[in-house]
Amino acid sequence: MGAVSRSLRVLGIDPGLTRCGIGVVDVSPNRTASLVHVGVVRSSTGDPIEKRLAAIAAGIRSILREHDPQVVAVERVFAQNNRHSVMGTAQASGIALLLAAEHGIPAATHTPSEVKAAITGYGSADKLQVQTMVARVLRLDALPQPADAADALAIALCHAWRGGGSPAPGETTLTPAQRAWRDAEKRRSPSPRVARTHVRSDA
Repeated sequence: MGAVSRSLRVLGIDPGLTRCGIGVVDVSPNRTASLVHVGVVRSSTGDPIEKRLAAIAAGIRSILREHDPQVVAVERVFAQNNRHSVMGTAQASGIALLLAAEHGIPAATHTPSEVKAAITGYGSADKLQVQTMVARVLRLDALPQPADAADALAIALCHAWRGGGSPAPGETTLTPAQRAWRDAEKRRSPSPRVARTHVRSDA
């Protein structure tokens, strides 16, 4: 009972205009985590931009009311080659941060590389690797789908473990599963690893 009362409830958001990933997790001080909610908020590509943003806002607002998170974590938007795509992502990100402020909830942003490193111990992990580790951490029977939803859970976990007051994962703070995964990736990838820019395909 005490561990539950001290847990941190984080709403993770992978911003997107067509699909906005949503993940809510409870994380205990010992870094164990449990799934509260996962899904996506969608908007129709045929609607005008104001209606699409309103749909994203309504979906996030509903999650805030239903699950009452203590903090909101959003993936930080990077410049991309597809200007139309990055604009939609940035607009959805702005909606998420605005709603957090309106509800009096602190918010933070994390880069894709920060999220990957926090979850897998490997800053250039691919989407399948992130999904796999999220499923392990949350003890899920299947990989969280779609990828946007899995990313949202990863963002929430990243914040709880790094931005939420816990030390940044390193040699002494990685979980055994994360450490094993990182070491396996080092053996498999002898060449220097370069963090990739997170590219979204939705608009």
